[in-house]
Amino acid sequence: MALQTRKPTGAVPWPVILLEGGEKSGKTTALVKLSASPKVGRTCILFLGEVISDEYGAYPDVRYEIIEHDGTWPSIIGQVEEARAEAQRAFDAGEPPFVLGIDSATFEWEMLKDWGSSKARSSPSNQKRLKADPAAEVKVPTNVWNEVGARHGRLMTLLLTFPGIVILTARGKETALIGSDGNPVEGKKDYRVEGHKNLCYDVSCWVRMYRDKPAVVVGARSVHAGIRPGKDDPVTMAPDWSLEGLIFSTLKCDPRRGAVQQMVALRPETTPAEIRDEALHPQTTPERIRELWREASATFPDVIQMNEHGDDENLVALLERVGKARRIEHGGLRTQQSQPRPSADPVLTGDEDPWQTPAPAGPDPWDRDAGAGQPAYQPRRIHHPDGKPAAGGQGQDDDAFVTDFATRLAAAEERGDDNALAAMLREVGMLIGAGKVTPKTGGELADLVRGKLKAARDAA
Repeated sequence: MALQTRKPTGAVPWPVILLEGGEKSGKTTALVKLSASPKVGRTCILFLGEVISDEYGAYPDVRYEIIEHDGTWPSIIGQVEEARAEAQRAFDAGEPPFVLGIDSATFEWEMLKDWGSSKARSSPSNQKRLKADPAAEVKVPTNVWNEVGARHGRLMTLLLTFPGIVILTARGKETALIGSDGNPVEGKKDYRVEGHKNLCYDVSCWVRMYRDKPAVVVGARSVHAGIRPGKDDPVTMAPDWSLEGLIFSTLKCDPRRGAVQQMVALRPETTPAEIRDEALHPQTTPERIRELWREASATFPDVIQMNEHGDDENLVALLERVGKARRIEHGGLRTQQSQPRPSADPVLTGDEDPWQTPAPAGPDPWDRDAGAGQPAYQPRRIHHPDGKPAAGGQGQDDDAFVTDFATRLAAAEERGDDNALAAMLREVGMLIGAGKVTPKTGGELADLVRGKLKAARDAA
């Protein structure tokens, strides 16, 4: 194998900025005020574990949007992927950079830890132990912690390779300094950023905020304003500092030359069966299925695998079918405006599909970077004043199939079988593609299944 190299471009990458600090130190305020800058484009904020800040929409000129999700990890990660796609579209169109805010990274990690603990408690061995002693300690096994870490790693990969600006908030506070003997050191304090242990390492710029004094830049990975934690002293910001000034003046980010950071994940070779199994897993995202599709197209174009129905199917065709269905399931980037405005949402009529933009013909059914003359495939979800898609000529439902689906759904609900419910949620997208149900009915069925799936998981 020949040595493969390239020269560095020298371009300033899109920043991933961490705003951390104590309570009421202005982290969210700094984030929403960035949306008022004429140098940035669409600004969308994902609130996790924090109160959704509609009131901040009253600040002059701010124009941020609130990303809507249902609190589950697939919904959250799916919306981040949709935001990433919108950021890429804006960059390709020469628009001002898209801004994605996450408030906060502290609760993202707490959510994943809680998920790991819940999964550990539901294992048969731990259920038996808890039945004998409800107060028994439940240890999270290594394989579950690996899943927790993999979920966080997937999110950080999306953020670190985001084709726009990313702002994360987190809680930080002084804590007692723990000595080598495991006991607090009298008279000495330490400082802790609450979140994943690598959070401060991963971001490109780390800002600490206070209620009673100016913010400081603790660390920055930059040629123009580099600060090495532990080597360089933190830089105190001016009292009237702003994220706009930090990004475009201090870090020298140029929207015309903004570069996406690249990451090449190390991974072992996968087998066709492993690719199929990962694609069929209910928590595998559309973007990941797209990656698997590309890998299978290059490595296993003629391989036949057993699909989820027990039939033989070409692996590449299976991935394309499942990927389209999963995109329908996930929908597009769902946001609401931060302040009231007259509705400009279109109302679709006739034969238009209110849930899914049809994919154009082409070699890659999910390609957002289509070749010359080929429009990029952009899935979208249309919002209407009443929150429902407009009626339209979408064909007819297969009434017998809908009745059978409802019967199976009721049986799965009665059993409390969340795996069966998750499979039925995936099935809805396939039903729409197969013409068994209209997109309107498919959307209603998907909402119904999601509600029952959430109830089943809450009960567990």
